Amino acid sequence: MGVQELLEQQFPTHGNWQGLSLGQVAIVWLSHILSQADHRMNQVQSWVEKRTESLGIILGQEVRALDLSDDRLESVVFNLSKDESWINFEKDLSQRQLQVYDLKTERVRLDSTSVSGFHQENKEGLFRYGHSKDHRPDLPQFKLMMATLDPLGLPIASEIIAGNSADDPLYEPAVAQVRKTIGKRGLLYIGDCKMGSIGTRYFIQAGDDYYLCPLSKTQVKAEELQKYISDIKEE
Repeated sequence: MGVQELLEQQFPTHGNWQGLSLGQVAIVWLSHILSQADHRMNQVQSWVEKRTESLGIILGQEVRALDLSDDRLESVVFNLSKDESWINFEKDLSQRQLQVYDLKTERVRLDSTSVSGFHQENKEGLFRYGHSKDHRPDLPQFKLMMATLDPLGLPIASEIIAGNSADDPLYEPAVAQVRKTIGKRGLLYIGDCKMGSIGTRYFIQAGDDYYLCPLSKTQVKAEELQKYISDIKEE
């Protein structure tokens, strides 16, 4: 997938950066998360300390436990928080996967979710109080919009925004990012009723794509919907 290479292309580091590169630190950290099912920063250094020789052979470079210290991981997170660079990285990574695995690009599923946590609300940041899909309105949250290839579920585009944001405006930027990544039209975008606003549907259709989503009761009355269903049955 070339994660290391693409990270280093899109997130160049300061000349004073020493030891493992940002891309190498990131893939070792990902290896820890996936193998230990633990995303905590303070557990990585001790894990690496017991595996420096193995990791050094894999990376072809000497590995020190300090290369995966809390401070170094925090620097990685800070670098990855640059929105424009992240969008470019995500696009390049998705294009590489589509090419390598010859994945069929016909349907894209759009969905948003909220992620809450025991944090202090930051009115200038991501963790904000808002409508909670986790039924925890007492916890601040952020929102995540994800575009994935259907039915594989491969992420193509993602966006993280403040937890007090509405879902409706998230669809158009996600579609735009998918179009930029895949470079193909005539796709079917599948979503929930929040994708059913006239503006979103117009945006999708005007770009020579298609959409599939339920309409809310304010958009189509129950009796009108029943008529549509009856007409289909008669055909």
